[in-house]
Amino acid sequence: MGNADYDQYSPHRVEVPPPKPFLTAVKASIKETFFPDDPFRKFKNQPASKKVVMGLQYVFTILEWAPSYNLNFLKCDLIAGITISSLAVPQGISYAALANLPPIIGIYGSFVPPLVYAVLGSSRDIAIGPVAVASLLLASILAKDVSPTDNPKLYFQMALTSCLFSGLFQACLGFLRLGFVVDLLSHATILGFMGGAATTVILQQLKGVLGIKHFTHETDVVSVLKAVFSQFHEWKWEPAVMGCGFLFFLFLTKYFSKKKPSFFWVGALAPLFSVIVGSLLVFLTHAENHNIQVIGHLKKGLNPVTVSDLAAIFKSPHLSTAIKGGIISGVIGLAEGVAVGRSFATVKNYHIDGNKEMIAFGMMNIVGSCTSCFLSAGPFSRTAVNFNAGCKTAVSNIVMAIMMMMTLLFLTPLFQYTPLVVLSSIIIVAMVGIMDIPAVIHLWKIDKIDCIICLGAYFGVTFGSVEIGLSIAVIISLLRLILFIARPRTLALGNLPNSSIYRSIDQYPAANIVPGILILQIDSPIYFANTNYLRERISRWIYEEEDRIKSSGETSLQYVILDITTAGSIDTSGIGMLVEVKRNIDRKGLQLVLVNPRSEHVGSYCHTSKPNPGEEKSKTPDDNV
Repeated sequence: MGNADYDQYSPHRVEVPPPKPFLTAVKASIKETFFPDDPFRKFKNQPASKKVVMGLQYVFTILEWAPSYNLNFLKCDLIAGITISSLAVPQGISYAALANLPPIIGIYGSFVPPLVYAVLGSSRDIAIGPVAVASLLLASILAKDVSPTDNPKLYFQMALTSCLFSGLFQACLGFLRLGFVVDLLSHATILGFMGGAATTVILQQLKGVLGIKHFTHETDVVSVLKAVFSQFHEWKWEPAVMGCGFLFFLFLTKYFSKKKPSFFWVGALAPLFSVIVGSLLVFLTHAENHNIQVIGHLKKGLNPVTVSDLAAIFKSPHLSTAIKGGIISGVIGLAEGVAVGRSFATVKNYHIDGNKEMIAFGMMNIVGSCTSCFLSAGPFSRTAVNFNAGCKTAVSNIVMAIMMMMTLLFLTPLFQYTPLVVLSSIIIVAMVGIMDIPAVIHLWKIDKIDCIICLGAYFGVTFGSVEIGLSIAVIISLLRLILFIARPRTLALGNLPNSSIYRSIDQYPAANIVPGILILQIDSPIYFANTNYLRERISRWIYEEEDRIKSSGETSLQYVILDITTAGSIDTSGIGMLVEVKRNIDRKGLQLVLVNPRSEHVGSYCHTSKPNPGEEKSKTPDDNV
């Protein structure tokens, strides 16, 4: 009950405020729904020239912090940018392979998109680039329609088109202030989905570790394991030995960096070091002639413009598949990126605008799709390295982009000897970091249903597909939400001794039931979906209380108090339910009291609860409140 005081047991008369004008109420509702953070409050009482400047700063976030940028920030951002660059090359190549795309495409994704994000994004810590789970998701959707090996050009064009529609979808969510759509993917859903995708990715890397040339495009565990063990004759010991060696090295450096946070750079540089050492080994020993598969030739030069490739798909029958892949992978990339950005913003005690992040993500993917990039977002591993390296602003992304530009112009030939098994080892280590088993255990202790949602997403991904896992988690989450609305909690309250505080008598055994009064609290908005349940539940509370009073010989029931403080809204069905409850209570000779209704609810209730002919004429509508 909070601090509600029920010392006065008689019905209390209140003055009913006049209802708000219709347009005023609609305007307030729209503003609260789409602009809960009130982004335009700073524009009030400002001259026109100042509003223009502030408007530009709101759209182009770089204009907001650039004037206060200084040399100390630049030093920190240079170190952070160079550090994440060392991670961007091996990760980009690995994740491009995960998406069944040429390795060079992964490096392209760390050049153009970070520059766009640095101008528009509001996070100081996110490091932009391809992400593993979205890459896997995109590959699983597109490969069902077009084979990346039989028709690589068409597959590449579909990946670009998917990136375009990912960006359009993300930007539209931001422009229309629909960020709450992504919030429907709960923490439990994301946790289970990411864990399942990580498991699938790890198993798929057995192809590289064992040197298998022919492999399945399916993503479920059964198909992957079948592909591995049905081709025992293709296993090669050379890549297996090399892979185990690099896995041990990568896990060791990661463990060391966790134990010694000041040496974070050891774990950050380990993937690039592995690529360099692996490439040198192949070059010096000609291991490519001994069952060690390598990347091969990488084209030098900056990102080619690919507008014509996008136009080709719009005339193709595969457009619907590309749109589907773009929207689904875009939602996952957006959810991961926004969650990562908010996590590190909380540590540094600053705020990021979710809708601006969606616009920034969308614009960078739209531009990326026109410059040979597939979906980019904010991968956790790269962002964590950026954070630990001491980044101050998004300039670290600009530094990384410059380093990627130098790599594309001069250094790409050096990676042609990079063994695929090294890339598989890098992916495996990155995916193990995504699987958060302690968090699942914590979910089980705190909320069993959330844990079931998490496990449903996990097993759906691992034994079905990424789409099935995501669908299972979303369906269970929506069913839980519907159940919460349709079956809200009603609590019987009692008075805590020596106070005016009222709490649930089930949760607080010391709470005393007030003689002759039944106090009920409704912990949900009252909608058409739950009115029948609430009507029956309130009636059952009254019957149970009357039976208890009869058996104990206490004072007979006189008042029923409904605390609707937490009922944020009541629709017309809810108002009708309250009127019906009032009439039923009147027939029993009891009095109904409502506590803390909102003004519009009071007005609607009083308007519809006027006594019918034959009822007491002495009561006024205000006596019911």
